[in-house]
Amino acid sequence: MRPIGAIQNETLALRFGGFLSSRGIDNQVDNNSRGAWEVWILDDDNIEKAKSLLDHFRGNPDDPTYAEAARAAVRRQQQEEAVETPKRHRVIDASAVFYVPPVALGRLSMVLIAISIVVWLLTTFGGDDRLRQILSISEFSATEGGGVPKQEWLSEVRHGQVWRLFTPIFLHFSLLHIVFNMLWLRDLGSMIEARRGPWLLLVLTLVLAGTSNLAQYTVSGPAFGGISGVVYGLLGYTWMQGRFNPASGLSLHPQTVTLMLVWFFLCLSGLMGPIANTAHAVGLAVGTTWGFLAANLPVILRR
Repeated sequence: MRPIGAIQNETLALRFGGFLSSRGIDNQVDNNSRGAWEVWILDDDNIEKAKSLLDHFRGNPDDPTYAEAARAAVRRQQQEEAVETPKRHRVIDASAVFYVPPVALGRLSMVLIAISIVVWLLTTFGGDDRLRQILSISEFSATEGGGVPKQEWLSEVRHGQVWRLFTPIFLHFSLLHIVFNMLWLRDLGSMIEARRGPWLLLVLTLVLAGTSNLAQYTVSGPAFGGISGVVYGLLGYTWMQGRFNPASGLSLHPQTVTLMLVWFFLCLSGLMGPIANTAHAVGLAVGTTWGFLAANLPVILRR
């Protein structure tokens, strides 16, 4: 196993790694101490061939041939795994279902988790109505079915309290609610931070929070909370990037996607009690669309 060179851009490095895999050259792409991405070749017999391919790649890294080859390699790997998995696993391995990213906890992810936990504690586990009213998308009068807005539609937001479009994501109402959301935020958020940067995660969070909260408010009123709409959006984004843009470095185990979709429809059935299903659905739709377009538009535009 020997290195053949380094590429400064992570996306390009992963694209080249996928391209090598499509040519039958086993490789590994690792971040080195200087911030570059080093390409290692596992079989010394392929060193010279890989070096030659790297020289050509550096000359035109945006050639669609490389991206298409990387996608083909990922598809082939997924097909091989689909064939081998039934042979290896007659029962589901819990460690494969609950995705653990090969990255450290991201700073922005840590901040979002910390805010959520602090708010949960300050609201006495979601039961203190005073802070809840301040962070909800709109003030409301409690009713048996949830809540009725005290003022006309989005009155507070239209009068300058714009934060209300986003802050409902920090409201959680049970231990299971916050633990479930924080675990997925840790995994998905940290992976996106590590592979695509904290600024993308911030923009994704704001857009997903705003759209899912607004949709939930429109359908059922202001008495809701939770970051699960954002979590489902991050899931959709990561899912599409893994399928259509393997060079992004984002990926999900198929069982992870299945688990989250099963949970989505279980919540939709009403068996889990009052759930912000509209926020889940809109978050998933926005994140999936975003991930798909981000992966495919550059290729389409180059044609």
